[in-house]
Amino acid sequence: MKDTTRIKKKFIIEGVIALFIAVSPILFYGYKYLPVGAKSWTFLGIEFTDNGFDNDVSLAFYYYLNKLIPLLLLVIWFVTSKNWWYHAILIPIAMYSFQLYTVLNYTNSERIDENEILYVIAVTMVIVPVVYFIRVKLVDKHVHGIDLEAMDTELQILKEKEELRKEREKLEQRQKTASKKM
Repeated sequence: MKDTTRIKKKFIIEGVIALFIAVSPILFYGYKYLPVGAKSWTFLGIEFTDNGFDNDVSLAFYYYLNKLIPLLLLVIWFVTSKNWWYHAILIPIAMYSFQLYTVLNYTNSERIDENEILYVIAVTMVIVPVVYFIRVKLVDKHVHGIDLEAMDTELQILKEKEELRKEREKLEQRQKTASKKM
């Protein structure tokens, strides 16, 4: 019973995601269906304004949708990806996030899509080493056949053998000195 409800829930979630992906081109170009030159637009009782975009709500939605739709598609890709490199998807996600933040907080004096690169570089400096480290580990294990855990175990055994050898030498030395005293 619990499995069927879990399967139904998973089926519904995956269906909604597939539907969003299917209609994303229509949503991406949704700004074309808005009134041109209007200062505001009301939809389902919610009023949207031009937000400083030259008194044109369709221009504001052009910028919103050109940032939001790719961002949502990248987030879906990141969440559903099973590849080892999926962390690299965080870089364009960060880029679109910073751009969307700038567009939503737009004032007439600001320029769009200019200073976000500085923030993306900071995110990239963290993500690239992580992805490279994962890649090196996978290449060592699967391509070169190097199992780091087995190597660590073998090194530990060698250290223990070396310690036992030193202990044996100390005991032999003590035996020699004890036999000389007698």
